[in-house]
Amino acid sequence: MKIDEPLIARRGYPVAVYLQEGFLGQRLRVLPRPVVKEAQNHPIVRRFLVTDAGYFPHAAEHGRARAHGARETVVMVCTDGAGWVEVDGSGPQRVERGDAVVLPPRVRHRYQADRQDPWTIWWAHVTGDDADDFVSVILKDGASPVVALRDVYSAVQSLEEVVGALEEDESMPMLVVAAGAAWRVLTQITASRMQGAGPGNDRIRHVQEYLRNNLDTTFSVPELAAMAGLSTSHFSALFRTAAEVSVKEYLKRLRSARARELLLTTELPVTQIANAVGYDDALYFSRQFRAVNGVSPTQFRQQADFESLAPA
Repeated sequence: MKIDEPLIARRGYPVAVYLQEGFLGQRLRVLPRPVVKEAQNHPIVRRFLVTDAGYFPHAAEHGRARAHGARETVVMVCTDGAGWVEVDGSGPQRVERGDAVVLPPRVRHRYQADRQDPWTIWWAHVTGDDADDFVSVILKDGASPVVALRDVYSAVQSLEEVVGALEEDESMPMLVVAAGAAWRVLTQITASRMQGAGPGNDRIRHVQEYLRNNLDTTFSVPELAAMAGLSTSHFSALFRTAAEVSVKEYLKRLRSARARELLLTTELPVTQIANAVGYDDALYFSRQFRAVNGVSPTQFRQQADFESLAPA
């Protein structure tokens, strides 16, 4: 079906957008408005509610043009193909495999699948105060509505759970399940936006994983930069953007987390724990541990022992 071009033009959309009535293998659920109204009074889902959700595979000629936006926040995840999206006349932005799109409520927008390589998308409409809070972070300072996801598989898994819950029925338990799964999707999109994306992002994640698996080894920042194939200054800047702390602070916190685990689950002396997390000097380890936790390793273990003996 073709949207009325003159109407679209009058509303500020000079380019025609095409809609398809259905797609082979599609899944689609839309809550009745009375159910939505009732759910908005529920103590849990009133803050975060899924009203619509679906899956459109190989969605040729799929598109929407909403002059006044949708009532809810629109979330889409592209798993194949491509398309484009535009928000409030900002100009079209390309959407590709692995991208998520977040469109704020009541803001004009349009989107369309690529004509030659139409997208496959999972999508949901969400509403509530918590949904608005997610949007305010994801789209902070006029950021792009297109977000490169760090873990597309997990996001799709959660969206499939959303659709499955609404397909089961429209009872309150299923609305709670759908809300929880959609919440995970928004947290993944938010984290991806906060961590940023770029040519060096995969290299930074590789270094972070290496650090997590080799805490007992001593590293220098230049060595880690070389591992990522980046200059020291570029590596440090990218790392701080992704982790929100410096390389040394990130490693200190990783080592502290592992040390807390060993203090709680073993009877190893502090000196051995220090060695296990990459510190040759137990006194230096204690100072670093205190900087993160506010207490020494010994005090941390004593407090944990005391609390475990306290009455419930």
